[in-house]
Amino acid sequence: MGRGPALVLALVAAGAFLISYNFFAMLLHGGAGAGAAAVARDPVVPMPAWMREAAGGEARRRPFHVALTATDAAYSRWQCRVMYYWYKRMQALPGGEAMGGFTRVLHSGKPDGLMDEIPTFVVDPLPAGKDHGYVVLNRPWAFVQWLQKAKIEEEYVLMAEPDHIFVKPLPNLAHDNDPAAFPFFYITPSEHETIIRKYYPKERGPVTDIDPIGNSPVIIKKTLLEKIAPTWMNVSIQMKEDEETDKTFGWVLEMYAYAVASALHGVQHILRKDFMIQPPFDTQLGNTFIIHFTYGCDYSLKGELTYGKIGEWRFDKRSFSDGPPPRNLTLPPPGVPESVVTLVKKVNEASANLPRWDDGI
Repeated sequence: MGRGPALVLALVAAGAFLISYNFFAMLLHGGAGAGAAAVARDPVVPMPAWMREAAGGEARRRPFHVALTATDAAYSRWQCRVMYYWYKRMQALPGGEAMGGFTRVLHSGKPDGLMDEIPTFVVDPLPAGKDHGYVVLNRPWAFVQWLQKAKIEEEYVLMAEPDHIFVKPLPNLAHDNDPAAFPFFYITPSEHETIIRKYYPKERGPVTDIDPIGNSPVIIKKTLLEKIAPTWMNVSIQMKEDEETDKTFGWVLEMYAYAVASALHGVQHILRKDFMIQPPFDTQLGNTFIIHFTYGCDYSLKGELTYGKIGEWRFDKRSFSDGPPPRNLTLPPPGVPESVVTLVKKVNEASANLPRWDDGI
């Protein structure tokens, strides 16, 4: 008779364990109703807030090396100076512990006037004519050389660009072998399957394996990037030399090439929309880490966006292709979004504090 209650208690305990285990497993894999599919890793879905907070300390302990490719043109130099200024400012703040070393990978083949101001590693450009007038094609080749020849102490690399401005300290958003990247609305592999299949054949998997990203901003393990970079370079050149691909992808060709190269190596990225914003279309800073000023910002004096038409007030990096913008740029008129106002203030602060700004070094 004594065995009956003992057996019941044992069964109750085992059942409670299984219920608890399944409950926590469900939370870890996507919450109630997630189903069996939730067990598979889905790097597109952001981590729950509580997991992100728990990982915050780990992110600060995993520094990344900031690397941006650049030319020696005046247009590139002033952007690099602003970018490096804000990198140092954010690195020095609490929460900037993950922001490790910095390298401007200069693919002009010779030193320039910023060697003493910004840590720089000089690499060779592609052979004459190989870039077909598309200077960005030098980017993957520059990374291949830098990764092969430079001593990089950090385990992770942030691939950045001259027109990035840090607005708050950036933690390491990558998680082990899952790199972190920003999703671009205009990178749409599924809409170009016929072209994509030239470089990512059906036997490799569905086109949805290819992330809607470029190479920047991306935080990735150095060992993964060492594998991807040569493929990225080769795919970029193949795409540029294919008339249909070149015509279809245009100025974002090299971005597609990075996305395809990553998929060829079985690498998918955690997509972080909070990685950066792009004024004037993103109007608020929110929780972003980087402002990407790739687009021109044109407004009327009433604060109305006049995109596609030169505004009464404007800021466009292309207006300063031959030298840096003047110090103390006029701030936007009332009604212009926070993102644009912040961008101009950041450029003004950098230019006010950088020596010989007007010399265009």
